[in-house]
This record gives sequence, C-alpha cells and structure tokens, in this order.
Amino acid sequence: MSTVALSLGSNLGDRLQLLRKAVSLLKSAGIAILASSDVFETPPWGVKDQPRFLNACVMAETGLSPEELLDLLKQMEDALGRIPEKRWGPRLIDLDILFYDGLSVRSDRLTIPHREMERRAFVLLPLTQVAPEWRHPETGRTPGEMLRLLPPCETGGILRICTL
Repeated sequence: MSTVALSLGSNLGDRLQLLRKAVSLLKSAGIAILASSDVFETPPWGVKDQPRFLNACVMAETGLSPEELLDLLKQMEDALGRIPEKRWGPRLIDLDILFYDGLSVRSDRLTIPHREMERRAFVLLPLTQVAPEWRHPETGRTPGEMLRLLPPCETGGILRICTL
C-alpha cells in the first residue's frame, strides 16, 4: 500500500456536498482515508473572475499505481459532473494527486508532487493538517515551510468553514 495526499476543490453547485461525495466515492473504490483536513473557502487562483472555492485535502492509502489513481480520479470527476473547460476556471469538482509516497513522477499525463502545490495556499493549508511532516522529495520542505514562503497576498482571504 502507498500513502497519498489528494486535493479536493469545488466552486460550483453544492460545493460541500460535492467534496463529501468525492470522499465517499474514494472510499467506495477501496481508497482508505487516513486523515481529512478542514474545509476552507478560498479565493479563486489563476482566473480571478469566478466564485470562491471550497478546498480540502485527504491523506489515504491505496494499492493503485500513480497512473491508475489518476485514472480513477478522472472517472470520479466525470461521475460528479465535471466538464473540462477553461484552465483554472470554474468547476464542479477538482481532484488532484499532491504526493504519492516519496515519489517524483514526470510524464505527459502526470506530475507528482503536484507541480503547482508550492504556489497554492489553498492546497498547502489543508495539506499541513493531514501531512505536516511530509517533505517535498525535491526541495525537502514541509507543507508549513512552503506555506510560510508564500507572499501574504496568496494566503489572504482563506476562511475555515467546517470539517470534511
């Protein structure tokens, strides 16, 4: 079994319900959830003219390979109604692999650790709750260390909403 961290986000529809449905689908697929972060309401990143997001992270165990896990997450996004549109635009659900054990993976389909994680407070803040001791295999930084390196404008406007 491998330990993974997954990021969950939604800014359309019943955002909290979609995050909770995603966790339920993960469990139904045999992914063992070890820890769940709080849910945070966050400003949009990338494309600013869109609704605020709800974001959370889970740490889990899986027997799936990184590519199989990616395929499963894409199937779950489809099942929850996501229609791929504008990059960084509004979406019903977004499921991303943040890390997979201590692996570094670079392919056309998949980058692990997630290539943008170090720039995204909405990922790092919940990740500090579920995997505070994890270290990025390339930089050696923990989620908290990465979060502290972000400019204040990236960490502003984030509100803790509830538990997942």
